[in-house]
Amino acid sequence: MAVLGTIAGFSLFGLAARFGQLAIKKRNLMENLGGHALSMGVFGYAGYLAYQWDERAAVMLAQKRAEITERRERKLALAA
Repeated sequence: MAVLGTIAGFSLFGLAARFGQLAIKKRNLMENLGGHALSMGVFGYAGYLAYQWDERAAVMLAQKRAEITERRERKLALAA
């Protein structure tokens, strides 16, 4: 469920960015709905990639913590 929340959040941010661009240009916000969909899709995909990156980083951190703990235990065993 978290991945859907991340994708939805990023896609809504993309929609807000698109509305901001059109507001700066003082154009109609409901013009060219395909552009809105494209912006939401691109930002949603970026959200999916961010979620995958976060998951991969969590696994890598857990492995590194396990390695550090193992080294500390070996070092303490040798010292004792």
